[in-house]
Amino acid sequence: MNPTAVEVLESKAPGAAVLAALQELFSSDGLLLQIDANERSVAYRLAMYLQRQLPQLHVDCEYNRDGVDPKRIQHLYLEPNAEDTEAKTAFPDIIAHIRGTQTNYLVIELKKSTNTVPRDTDLAKLRGYKRNLNYEFALFIELVAGGEPDISRAEWIDA
Repeated sequence: MNPTAVEVLESKAPGAAVLAALQELFSSDGLLLQIDANERSVAYRLAMYLQRQLPQLHVDCEYNRDGVDPKRIQHLYLEPNAEDTEAKTAFPDIIAHIRGTQTNYLVIELKKSTNTVPRDTDLAKLRGYKRNLNYEFALFIELVAGGEPDISRAEWIDA
């Protein structure tokens, strides 16, 4: 695994759980990345493995609720849209939280290296989740696709 990305992940509390989930993803479902499958398929499998690492929390993909209301990040002019198949609205790829409460532990935006959508959009979303929805940790992960599965970039968002 990319030693720089591993070092970044290990620098924050949930990093060990994310790293263990990524290792399981690569060993059990690396084919998804090798064949460049849809990011949602990869995110789902990663979330499944992350749930094993964080059993005290709920780990969900594209969860669109803040309590019972839809998640909104006004400064990006993005609101949830259930019909969005291009992931342009404010659906976090993966979150670890306690449903029905204000406990928002970790939000992850996942990107494959083959995705041409600018990374700045994901980073801006993460800043918004952290500021407006009070996530304790926000993480951007870019995974190598179309080759040997690996982490090409990992970045914690602090503000």
